[in-house]
Amino acid sequence: MKIIDTAISDVKIIEPQVFGDERGFFYESFNHAKFEAAIGRKVEFVQDNHSRSVKGVLRGLHYQLPPHPQGKLVRCTLGEVFDVAVDIRKSSSTFGQWVGVTLSEENKRQLWIPEGFAHGFVVVSEVAEFLYKTTDYWFKDLEMVVAWNEESIKIKWPDLNYILSDKDQLGINNYLFGY
Repeated sequence: MKIIDTAISDVKIIEPQVFGDERGFFYESFNHAKFEAAIGRKVEFVQDNHSRSVKGVLRGLHYQLPPHPQGKLVRCTLGEVFDVAVDIRKSSSTFGQWVGVTLSEENKRQLWIPEGFAHGFVVVSEVAEFLYKTTDYWFKDLEMVVAWNEESIKIKWPDLNYILSDKDQLGINNYLFGY
């Protein structure tokens, strides 16, 4: 497992060691001890989620308020997505900054997004399956949505015809209240 730092030090790209030949491939997609050593703290995942979306579907930017914030370990197992993490921790020196990473079935990369970040992704392939582990359960009343096109964040999304849920279309246009 290779850990790649991003422009925001708490967000990490995790690249597995893949063993492949004419029969296919094998890789360890998760190892708790190695993961905790890589990010430097204890983490307990309590829920796994799996979504399937078509090209242009943009999900996010989502986060969950305390006392149940969610850290997420995300990956794309079919197709390709552009994945984004936005630092919404008011006390952080990187507050309001974002990191964008391509995750795909080909590169097999994962992205660690700790608590205190809004998260979203857009599907750039014809279809994509997206899996993620969370550090807390989902609580509808604590979920928040930052507008995917929030002007103060200036995310450079891929140029696509976006498909958004009603919830994501109604995202907060001023996220500056922070986390």
